[in-house]
Amino acid sequence: MAASTDNAVVVDAPMDLVWDMTNDVESWPELFSEYAKAEILDRKGATLTFRLTLHPDENGAVWDWVSERTPDPATRTVRARRIETGPFVFMNLLWTYVQTDGGVEMRWQQEFEVKSGLPFGDKEMTERLNTNTRREMARIKGLVEQAAAEQRAARP
Repeated sequence: MAASTDNAVVVDAPMDLVWDMTNDVESWPELFSEYAKAEILDRKGATLTFRLTLHPDENGAVWDWVSERTPDPATRTVRARRIETGPFVFMNLLWTYVQTDGGVEMRWQQEFEVKSGLPFGDKEMTERLNTNTRREMARIKGLVEQAAAEQRAARP
């Protein structure tokens, strides 16, 4: 049975800036606090295959995985999935971007199932993903809004 998360944040910045900054996978180590490295492995049309590497955990272990990501600028959506699933049976993601009065609502939806036999299950993973997603969204909101303010200040 699948579990899911659904988190959103409104970023007070132009749509193109929000889209460009959050879809530049190679810059994710600067955008996300948890990623030490983002390596593009393959490009086929709009689809990227890439490896994300986390910073070492409290025990010094380094975790990484390979994902596939396809952005669609026309619909302002991104579909992604983990290829190397790690603790998951599967992990699928949908990012959506919607213009609102307050800026751009960026929503991340994750659907997944944790493999059986692990010391945690879907409930614990849902809590972990929600905690991490909300922290990362707040960070990204701040960085994108800062970039938008810098762009406004640089205009003559």
